Amino acid sequence: MEEKALNAQDSKSSWIPTNPLYDPSKPMQIGGQAVIEGVMMRAPGSVATAVRRANGDIVVRQESFISLTEKYKLLKLPILRGAVGLIDMLFLGIKTLNYSAEIAMIDVETQESARKGNGQSKKKSKGSTTAAMVTTLVIALLLGIALFFVLPIFVTTRVFGFEQDAFAFNLIAGAIRITILLGYLGAISAMRDIKRLFQFHGAEHKSVFAFELKSELLPPVVQQHSRFHPRCGTSFLLIVMIVAILSFSVLDAFLLSFLGKLTMMIRLMTHLPFIPVVGGLSYEVIRFSAKHSTTWWGKILIAPGLWLQRITTREPDESQVEVAIIALRCALGLDDASRYKLKEEPATTSPSAVVAD
Repeated sequence: MEEKALNAQDSKSSWIPTNPLYDPSKPMQIGGQAVIEGVMMRAPGSVATAVRRANGDIVVRQESFISLTEKYKLLKLPILRGAVGLIDMLFLGIKTLNYSAEIAMIDVETQESARKGNGQSKKKSKGSTTAAMVTTLVIALLLGIALFFVLPIFVTTRVFGFEQDAFAFNLIAGAIRITILLGYLGAISAMRDIKRLFQFHGAEHKSVFAFELKSELLPPVVQQHSRFHPRCGTSFLLIVMIVAILSFSVLDAFLLSFLGKLTMMIRLMTHLPFIPVVGGLSYEVIRFSAKHSTTWWGKILIAPGLWLQRITTREPDESQVEVAIIALRCALGLDDASRYKLKEEPATTSPSAVVAD
């Protein structure tokens, strides 16, 4: 097997991305997501997902990806860009999670075949179709809306007596949303597989930080960076819930001035269509706070999200950081993803792959 190694001299000489759409003068162009035993990294026009197999090999899928906001300039308007970008990232996130699950299933089937002694594993099934991806996305959105928007409105209306107080009602509903989020994250964080996912989440953050600060993309160097990043998706969720309290309060006050009375049905009919606006406003808030994260007031803005990341990230080991680096380099064009092709019948054990120039 071809040896792949990353050395400091090569990493320094090839730091500048070859991705033609990457503009070093523009901040916040790199993002990512933890997946099953791996990391997805997104750069302008490109997405790369690197996954560690059970035998230690790393496989990468890199593909072009142009967001809707890049295809249609009108969608880059403030607030609108955040709402559209959220849909983009949900679709991309589910797609890359499915890919990592497919890789995991290949390893499971290979191990199962080895135990049975037939020496053959099932062939890798094709990825989810676009229709299946859309269906999954719609179901995820509906479940999220039901849990974090419909349920809090229902509970606040039935249990508390603040239906006609715009701010008090939405403050209570917002507290319920945040409690559900914290309870959910706290519960799943105790699961072994989720702990590993959160480690890869930490590896993703460290790699992005290293790149943004122009550090060498070497595991020991990247490992020294913080796992807490102000543009994290979980920070975004918390911002959404805080923005929802304020924006829904304004909306309810406006409706009360015209209707004189609000019911649960009126709130559902007006709040649910307003969710994309809340998402767009939240995107602008997190974008603004990330740009000013070094100021004293910027640190106050990002503090709640960074605190939440103490739940959703864990300190990774160097092998996990290595995966994140490879995903980042492939997304930026610093490395060739074809070097990390999937082997249908991997050896039982092999040295872990590290990127080479």
